[in-house]
Amino acid sequence: MARHNVLLSLLLILLMISSSGTKYAESARIFTIVNYCKETVWPGITPGENFDGGGFELKPGQSIVFTAPVGWSGRIWGRSGCKFDKMGNGPCQTASCGNSLKCGASGQTPASLAEFTLANVDFYDVSLVDGFNLPLVVTPINGKGNCSIAGCDSDLRSSCPSELALKSKGKVIACRSACDVFNTDEYCCRGVYGNPVTCQPTYYSKKFKEACPTAYSYAYDDPTSIFTCSGTDYVVTFCSNRKKQVCTYHNHKLVCGGSDGLKSLMGRWWTLTLALPIIAALWMGF
Repeated sequence: MARHNVLLSLLLILLMISSSGTKYAESARIFTIVNYCKETVWPGITPGENFDGGGFELKPGQSIVFTAPVGWSGRIWGRSGCKFDKMGNGPCQTASCGNSLKCGASGQTPASLAEFTLANVDFYDVSLVDGFNLPLVVTPINGKGNCSIAGCDSDLRSSCPSELALKSKGKVIACRSACDVFNTDEYCCRGVYGNPVTCQPTYYSKKFKEACPTAYSYAYDDPTSIFTCSGTDYVVTFCSNRKKQVCTYHNHKLVCGGSDGLKSLMGRWWTLTLALPIIAALWMGF
C-alpha cells in the first residue's frame, strides 16, 4: 500500500514537472513523510482527508508524499507494533487510534506528536507532552521566517525513567509522561497549575528536554518548542537525525534542506533523471 502510494505520488509530481502548462498551487503545503526506523511504522494523521484517510503503512526506508491546503490544522504521529488484517483492522503496541488503520481520532498515549496549523504564517511543533514512542523530526524546506527544525531525534526508550517505562515482553516500547503515570495537577498543568506561571518544569519534563531541546516537554514549554514559517513544505521523519539532509519537490524543483543548507536542483530533465531510478526500484519491489 505504501509503495503504491509513493509510486503514484512520484508519478503525479513528474507530470507536474514535465507539463509546461501546469502551475503549482502556492497555497498548498507538500508533506513528505519518511520512515528511517529499522521497524515498520504506521503513521496516523488527524484530520486525515488529505492524507490517505489518516493512516497507512511505511516500511523501513519508505516515504510518501501528500499535499494539504492552507487552513489545515492537525497532528501526525507514528504507531508501532501494529497487526492489521486485510480489512485494516487490528491493534498496535503504541499510539493506537483504536483498532483501525485509518485514524479518525488522536493516538493513544504515549505518543510523539507533530502538530501543525497552516495559515499565512504556519505554526508547528513536536510535542512529548503525551509521552514518547518514536523519534520524530519536522524539517521545513523552502519557507520564509524562523523555519527551525523541530523534534526529538533521541530515542527516549533507552533512557526512560523506570517508573515511566511502558514495556512489552520486558522491552521498553515507549516512555509515558509524568501526567499519564501520576495524574496530579502539578504534572498535568491543571487546577491551580493551569497557567504558565504556576506550571513549571518538573524532574521528568527536564529529562525530556535535555534529550530533546526542540520539542515540547510540558504544556507551557512554548519559547523553545513552537516555531513559525511561511510558505514552506515539510518533511516529517521517523528515527532520523535532525541534521540529516532531506528533500521535497516544490515549484518544479527538487529542494533539499538540513545540515548542508538549502539546495535546489533545477531543470525538468534533471529531476526526471533523479526520480526515474526511484520509480523503477519501487516498481521492482511490487
